[in-house]
Amino acid sequence: MNQVDSVSHQLMIFAGITMYIFGSIGNLLNICVFAIWSRSKKNSNKYSRSHQTCNSSLYLLVSSIANLLVIIYPLFTRIMLDGYNYQITKDKIFIRCKLRYYILHTCDLISLTCICLATFDRYLISSREVRLRKLSTTRRRTKLIILFLIVLLSLHSLPILKYYTVTEEGFCTIVSVAYLYYYLYIFQIFLHGLLPITFLSIFGILTFKQLRILNKRKLHSKTIKSERQLSRMLLLISLTIILSSIPYCIEQSYLVLIKGKNRQLTSFFYLYHVTCSLLFYTNPVMSFYIYYISTRNVRLQIRKIFCCEQNNQYVIIYKVKPITPTSDIFRRPIFSN
Repeated sequence: MNQVDSVSHQLMIFAGITMYIFGSIGNLLNICVFAIWSRSKKNSNKYSRSHQTCNSSLYLLVSSIANLLVIIYPLFTRIMLDGYNYQITKDKIFIRCKLRYYILHTCDLISLTCICLATFDRYLISSREVRLRKLSTTRRRTKLIILFLIVLLSLHSLPILKYYTVTEEGFCTIVSVAYLYYYLYIFQIFLHGLLPITFLSIFGILTFKQLRILNKRKLHSKTIKSERQLSRMLLLISLTIILSSIPYCIEQSYLVLIKGKNRQLTSFFYLYHVTCSLLFYTNPVMSFYIYYISTRNVRLQIRKIFCCEQNNQYVIIYKVKPITPTSDIFRRPIFSN
């Protein structure tokens, strides 16, 4: 093993383990925050309702759960494969190849789609046109959309369980040539690359322009401030997704179109592969820290969770002090605190 390969393995081990720890903690906190914000008004307290922003909290909650699953299993196995040079054998093909890539692509697509839907919802809510604001779905329809999305993407990834296998060198690969190209162009380039990059770029820019208009009008109500904070948060996570997706798509295109089944990589390209793999997991790992840095409401909610603060519900009881008037006409109770 030369020096470049050693650097690649050490980079995956130390950076991967660090990302695994902080990513797991961050997404658990994300789930706590967005679960509180996603409560219905009937069950949530005054603090939660004041920071609840339509349907975006539900989308971000599902995205955080999917990100946590991506970190727990696919990232862990990536550290084992590229960091410790773990070789996959035939008897572990289902656990190390089929199930790994099924969870990776299903959960990652669910997370990306929820981010796109949350960004689109921010665009509708921040629009100045009433007809666009009315397009924002109700809470019930949002839950149905999320359920349909999970079922659809889970079914779409089922061929991965059938066509993934392991080579003699211990690499996971796809046996069907037709599905290999479908996997490349649809999964890797289109769904993981072009579609989210284009969608987030367009609606991110449009939302940013609408936020600038709100700033120029100097609208400083609590609702407007919450809308601006959540929109800014989604803009930053969209930028992270765009920057992390491009190198990964380039690598996958090169492996399929040029290298083919010959997965013996040069030392410098292997270093590029490790770097792209770490960048690919940047979105699920860094989402909480982007939310925390960019959004004051997230920081307040995290402080509230760790400090175990509760909102006291004050009930004012009015005592009735009856007096005996001289006439029945004036016989009425007088209320005082």
